[in-house]
Amino acid sequence: MTTAFTPIIIDNLVTAIILLDEHLTIRYVNPAAEQLLSSSKRRLLGITLPELLQYSSLDLDLIAATLQSGQGLADSDVAFVIDEQRQLLSLNASPISWQKNLFVMLELKPIDQQRRISQELSQLAQQQAAKELVRGLAHEIKNPLGGLRGAAQLLEKALPDPSYVEYTQMIIEQADRLRNLVDRLLGPQRPGIRKTDNIHLVLEKVRQLIILENDSNLVIERDYDPSLPEIDMDTEQLEQALLNIVSNAAHVLKKQNGGIIKLKTRTAHQALIQGKYARIAAKIEIIDNGPGIPAEIQDTLFYPMVTGNADGTGLGLSISQNLIDQHNGKIEVISWPGHTNFTIYLPIQ
Repeated sequence: MTTAFTPIIIDNLVTAIILLDEHLTIRYVNPAAEQLLSSSKRRLLGITLPELLQYSSLDLDLIAATLQSGQGLADSDVAFVIDEQRQLLSLNASPISWQKNLFVMLELKPIDQQRRISQELSQLAQQQAAKELVRGLAHEIKNPLGGLRGAAQLLEKALPDPSYVEYTQMIIEQADRLRNLVDRLLGPQRPGIRKTDNIHLVLEKVRQLIILENDSNLVIERDYDPSLPEIDMDTEQLEQALLNIVSNAAHVLKKQNGGIIKLKTRTAHQALIQGKYARIAAKIEIIDNGPGIPAEIQDTLFYPMVTGNADGTGLGLSISQNLIDQHNGKIEVISWPGHTNFTIYLPIQ
């Protein structure tokens, strides 16, 4: 009797169940798994999990290893990307025996919305704390730099030998260079003059600037939503924020002798921004097919001085996030080899 009820019970679970063989080939999915993976059982059966996923934050070999070890695997925060859509999941993998064969049973549950809100607020608090630390340090650096520069100027006037002026000028130049760096670290502290404008005009200006600075191997595609409402914004600040992101993508693609950047806009409804839901928001995506962002810096990518580019200062993305924050928006990134997507949400009043 119990055996007869088993398929009915599994098919009615809200937890997604996937059965994998030793090659990670899908042998069974319940309806909840079909819904989670946005695909039918007919399409899913017979393909391997690596074929299905464009990206996984979990090493899939660990799932296969459960068959050899006999030990289960659990991870409360796994990212799967399927058809360029990211799913945040909790995962349990258990080795089971069925019809004299060994399989891995995957149990997948979407991370609930409340937890996602909590994670976003926690990340926002960490980023704000890091920014305040850097700003405090920057202010402490600016004070002695001013004294150093002033002392060099006074020394220059008192030098008996004009040939020594080149050394005082070197001190002044380096002090100015450090001051400029500190000013960039501090970034703009408040929004400038705002007006209602079309975000596509800003994107077009950014696109033209990037095209002028790069060779013909770089392709910039546009996928704009013409129905997107106008936004109350400081056009110069948003242009700078977007330019920093697109410039980074262009720089990375230039190193691999070209590639594609896509600029995409859509209207988002009930978007979660800084722990609150915006009834309607502009969704701006900057997508490139470069090598991807190293996994070890993805969580701290928007912190000042963090960069995956050996030639970069690590300030561009930090400044972009600061400018987006001042527009009550948010910026997210997902990345894996061959795909990086920066998504900006700006609430529309």
